[in-house]
Amino acid sequence: MHPLGRRPGAAVKLEAVASDDPRDVLRALRHAVLGAGPAVALGGDGLPDEVPVGTGVVITTSGSTGVPKSVALGRNALIASAFATSARIGEGAWLLAVPATYVAGAQVLVRALVNGREPAILAGPFRPEPFAAAALGMASHENGERIPTYTSLVPAQLHRLLDASESDSEVRRALRSFERILIGGQSLPVSLRERAAAVGARIVRTYGSTETSGGCVYDGVPLDGVTLSIVDGEVRISGPTLADGYLGEPGRTAEVFPVDASGTRWYRTGDGGELADGVLRITGRLDNVIVSGGVNVSLDRVEAAVRGIPGLESAVVIPADDPRWGQGSIVVAAAPGLDERETLQRVRAEVAAAIGPVARPARVVLVDGLPLLASGKPDRAALRQRFGSAKN
Repeated sequence: MHPLGRRPGAAVKLEAVASDDPRDVLRALRHAVLGAGPAVALGGDGLPDEVPVGTGVVITTSGSTGVPKSVALGRNALIASAFATSARIGEGAWLLAVPATYVAGAQVLVRALVNGREPAILAGPFRPEPFAAAALGMASHENGERIPTYTSLVPAQLHRLLDASESDSEVRRALRSFERILIGGQSLPVSLRERAAAVGARIVRTYGSTETSGGCVYDGVPLDGVTLSIVDGEVRISGPTLADGYLGEPGRTAEVFPVDASGTRWYRTGDGGELADGVLRITGRLDNVIVSGGVNVSLDRVEAAVRGIPGLESAVVIPADDPRWGQGSIVVAAAPGLDERETLQRVRAEVAAAIGPVARPARVVLVDGLPLLASGKPDRAALRQRFGSAKN
């Protein structure tokens, strides 16, 4: 049997991209998505030489929790996601500014390929000045009309660009040049969204994961063909953008991608959420909850409250053992210029007002910089290991 339960014989070669160079990934994706293959492996070791026919990309990521997974994405799912994005925000030219080996970066390249345009590529460590130069260098026209430009960023990158834009007019101009800037990977603080709007950046908040071929809900509204459901408080997603499953893990695939009585296949996100008038609001990870003094506390809600405080927009809240309450939380933030004691007082007051006294963090740790994954997300596993509880 093949990793996803397909019969032997219906297989295509799986070849790993030997480097992290986005241009190598682009070449491989061109054959995998628009051509006859082989399928592309981005990350991961010990993967099979063959995967079921129709597989376009296998993306292996540990995410922020440190648990590795190899997600098999079909060519049709990737293309469906790219077309649905174009239908929602328009067609044009794309700038790659996130790692190509993660789903957000791979989808930027797929969108460019499907639109028949070569993407602009920002290589090397992310910095505002090269980003601005690449963005402003994309200006082109077709039949006398300007071609719209698009890019995808994580909140930490947007934060750096907005900080730089305060003194660099080219960065400001670059932010305004895009028809839309997709922001995903983690929640976007309201203060950051307001700063982006103030400089004229047109932001679209995206929600999704590798298992959904990247973002499939834009500003709370699912893309065409995507259906949302809330089951026991958990967000579930169905539609043509779903992954085939986890390579070599049929049990995990069946658990995370259940099929209901009507034959509809769903993806269990593990996120809590609410639907109101067709608009999705994420309330936090269902498994990111501590029990403090017998009361359940969502650390995602605590983190959202903390990130609303100026200077703490990128703060991370992690669980920690507490000798009195059993469990508590610690705020880790890249804000070395602030005073820890004063910041703790502000944090505790804000969290108490937003959630309740039981949710107040016990400590604030200010560092020069947060450890990041290659995707640009905070490395929560590393932060828990260093400052908090390795469990939970």
